[in-house]
Amino acid sequence: MSGHSKWAQIKRQKGVTDARRGQLFTKLTREIIVVVREGGHSPESNFRLRLAIQKARDSNMPSDNIERAIKKGSGELGGAALSEITIEGYGPHGVAVMVEALSDNRNRTVQEVRSLFARHGGSLGASGSVSWLFDNRGVIVVETDGAQAEELALAAIDAGAEDVKEEKGYLEILTTPQNLETVRKVVEQIKLPVSAEVQRVAKKTVVLDEKEAIQTLKLLDHLEELDDIQHVSANLDYSEAVLEKLRAQA
Repeated sequence: MSGHSKWAQIKRQKGVTDARRGQLFTKLTREIIVVVREGGHSPESNFRLRLAIQKARDSNMPSDNIERAIKKGSGELGGAALSEITIEGYGPHGVAVMVEALSDNRNRTVQEVRSLFARHGGSLGASGSVSWLFDNRGVIVVETDGAQAEELALAAIDAGAEDVKEEKGYLEILTTPQNLETVRKVVEQIKLPVSAEVQRVAKKTVVLDEKEAIQTLKLLDHLEELDDIQHVSANLDYSEAVLEKLRAQA
């Protein structure tokens, strides 16, 4: 499991404040609007919409909010024009970072991201500079104990999962994006996942020491706090000691 995924799980475990939950719902709404505009309002025929709706439900987003977002995307309700933006760069200590955004003002979003990179010792790169270091994968994370890990892993593999990685307290299941739904349905018959979504997964990770990892994770966390940012990916990994320190600071 990539280091940044570990950090995301810690934040989920500790719950979401009302302010952060409102921001999360805004991000989920934007994602639904864009995928409806691109692929239509029917979940049956729009793969990305099915995934976006499921992610919203996993985050306890009210059904009314989901329906309203679909209507905005289909043009039944008004809404600002949103465009997808992918920004690539290097964080401190050479960590590759990919930032995916949905924004109604490209220049504003890029400037906010550039400012954060500079503040934390990183820099933006040209298009394609780091994207080759990542693959699009379906990622299912299940909180587990030793007794369930083997059963979940075998069920996922039988359903078509490409890889299963066991971490302390978690199982990370990797699939193709197209097979994510199929594997998820099998897994949730045993235990409901913590999350299931398409992510950019690093082909190889960079292991940093405690100080370097914390500096880099602060950049990633601040990027995720920007309203326009949907996903942040990095080829970062770090030790269990760093994980425990972050857990204490969160």
